Amino acid sequence: MKIINKSLIDKVSEQAKASPRLRKNFNFHQSLDDKCHRFLNALEIGTEVPVHHHVTKDETFIILRGKVKVNIYNDEGELTDSITLCHEEGCYGVDIPKNTWHNVECLEQDSVIFEVKEGPFIPHEIDGILEIKNN
Repeated sequence: MKIINKSLIDKVSEQAKASPRLRKNFNFHQSLDDKCHRFLNALEIGTEVPVHHHVTKDETFIILRGKVKVNIYNDEGELTDSITLCHEEGCYGVDIPKNTWHNVECLEQDSVIFEVKEGPFIPHEIDGILEIKNN
């Protein structure tokens, strides 16, 4: 059994701070080939999560600590929706349908989300990343 507690979340957050990407995953799945991926994703302000989509996979984010914004884009790279996940504001998670362009912005240091999506892991092809439009 793996326990999700303050100690684990603190440990992964410290690893995110030390990472050049300013984020760190802690996987609960055993292999990148597993059919279901479950993991903590610790994010720090300044991390860059590119706008991307998973053509055949839904994805769920649940906030465990901090505050993040989930942004949704259309095929032209225009922002169409966003939601802030934050316990204090009473918004705890989001389920993103497959083939939906999205990204995550860290709004507060030491933010940690729990993510779930179908495996196996497939690195994004060039068409899995979207250039967003600057307004």
